[in-house]
Formats: sequence, structure tokens, C-alpha cells
Amino acid sequence: MKTRINAFEKGQSAMKAMYGLAIYLAKSPVEQALLNLISFRVSQINGCAYCLDMHAKDLRSKGETEQRIYMVSAWREATVYTDRERAALAWAESVTLVADSHVPDAVYEQVREYFSEQELIDLTVSIITINSYNRINIAFRTPAGDYVPGQHAVVTH
Repeated sequence: MKTRINAFEKGQSAMKAMYGLAIYLAKSPVEQALLNLISFRVSQINGCAYCLDMHAKDLRSKGETEQRIYMVSAWREATVYTDRERAALAWAESVTLVADSHVPDAVYEQVREYFSEQELIDLTVSIITINSYNRINIAFRTPAGDYVPGQHAVVTH
């Protein structure tokens, strides 16, 4: 296979805009562990190996259990997730698959039970951000497997 562009090295100006979203989300009132879990689930849906490697390692390094990481693709049947997490996972799947579902009203009503307006905005920004990263990594075939936990941590002060 022909080598592709390293978007993170060659597209630094464009990526700087993306990093601004990460800096914003680092200050979100939504739990960072939940945002990472959502990023992992969205990356599963999109098939982004780089992001799966990254978020699995970050989740583990922050104390997430193997059981919860392994079962997130079957979260509807698993009993290890809270109602708040389930609402966020349903929202993440609907927003990611917007062309299929147009985010059903029932999913919106469910997520509104557990998230304030600001939290829902931040959750949505997090979902669209990981979808963008997935598409960049998939398009440019960013190699997976070498990520070190915290490697892309943002400085917020």
C-alpha cells in the first residue's frame, strides 16, 4: 500500500483547530471518563483502529475496567453501565449514525433526563470531534498500536 499523508504532521494548521475542541472539552462538566468511553464506542462504530487503541489505553490508565471496555459495543444488554452512561451511549450512536436515524426524539428525551443543556452541548461536541478524528485517521491510515496513555493530553491552563 502506498504511504499516505501524516495529517497530524503535515496539516498542523488544520489540526490546531481540532485541538481547540479538545482543550474546550477538557474543561467540560461532563466526566472525562464518560467522554473517553463515548469516544471508544464511536470509534468502534466507525472502525478507527488508531482511536480504539488510544481510547482503550486511556480508559485503562484512568482505572476503567476491562469488563466495561469489552462490553461497550453491547451496552444495551450489559448491566455495568449507569442510566446516565446508557443515555450518553444512545445519543452518541444516534449522532454518529445521523444519516440513518436523524437522532430520534426518544433518544433526545432520554439524554435530556440525565444531562443539562450545557452538558448535552458538550457531549455532542465530543461526539462530532471523535467522528472527525476517526475520519482523518481512517482516510490517512494513521498507524495504530504505538499510542502511549496521555500522549495527546491537552494543557488547559
